[in-house]
Amino acid sequence: MDRALINTRQDSAISESDDAKRLTELGVFLRQRRENLDPARLGLHRGGRRRTPGLRREDVAQLADIGITWYTKLEQGRATRPSTKALAAIATALQCSETETRYLFTLAGHGSPGKTTAPLCEHLNRCAQIILDQLDPLPAIVQNARFDILGFNRSYSQLLGIDLDEIPAGDRNCIYLALTHPAWRARLADWDEVLPRMVALFRAAWSEHRGEALWEAQLKRFLETSDEFRTTWLRNEVRGIENQTKRFRHPLAGILNMNQTNWWTAPKNGDRLLVYVPADEASEHALHKLANLEPFVPENASA
Repeated sequence: MDRALINTRQDSAISESDDAKRLTELGVFLRQRRENLDPARLGLHRGGRRRTPGLRREDVAQLADIGITWYTKLEQGRATRPSTKALAAIATALQCSETETRYLFTLAGHGSPGKTTAPLCEHLNRCAQIILDQLDPLPAIVQNARFDILGFNRSYSQLLGIDLDEIPAGDRNCIYLALTHPAWRARLADWDEVLPRMVALFRAAWSEHRGEALWEAQLKRFLETSDEFRTTWLRNEVRGIENQTKRFRHPLAGILNMNQTNWWTAPKNGDRLLVYVPADEASEHALHKLANLEPFVPENASA
């Protein structure tokens, strides 16, 4: 027999074996996830004693609007490759987190499902906001990988010249505000360096999420908002996140040289805490001057 044909058959057998293992693991994951859910919390109140913990297969099939026979085969590792639509419905029925949903899709032989819709309200928890407030007068924000500002303190608003409490949550994005808000942009002392750096950082992060709805919508918004962004985007430059020194221009405090330090708030989710510390004595004095100002100084204030 031809050696190439033998190798092909061997490779095919290995591939089929790997697929079978993944489907078996998928079934185990689904069963354990199902058994760990509380039926009452999902509104499935039934009288009598339940013979098995958690949800029944019938419950999952009903919640996901799929056939019970097919779902049973899926848990037993005997179903053919499930569709992304069915997997998404099952993930919703089983109350899977984003990480659990990605794991489910991977075991089923699909890529990352991404997020199909924007979160209703993406915000910080109480502990994170307390940290930001305690850092004041050091300017600080928590920002996700798409440059959305999830949380901030008073000093950061003073530094950038915008009362972020007055900005709609959907517009609190460092790139979007730099492109559209004159006061914000005026505070960035080195615009010709800042914009290319932000675009390169965004492109590097976007490349890992290409095709995901939230990322594509964000990119589309930037491209439609600014000719400068479009031109810079076409350079195809990428950069990694690193600590750096940034210069800010304030109408009352002058130039502030600030060391930006990045701290990741959780593994792999892309959210990071950015803290700005004065890089020299003059900037430290300027920051103290900002701290003694009213809660927010309008941009047209004169020195």
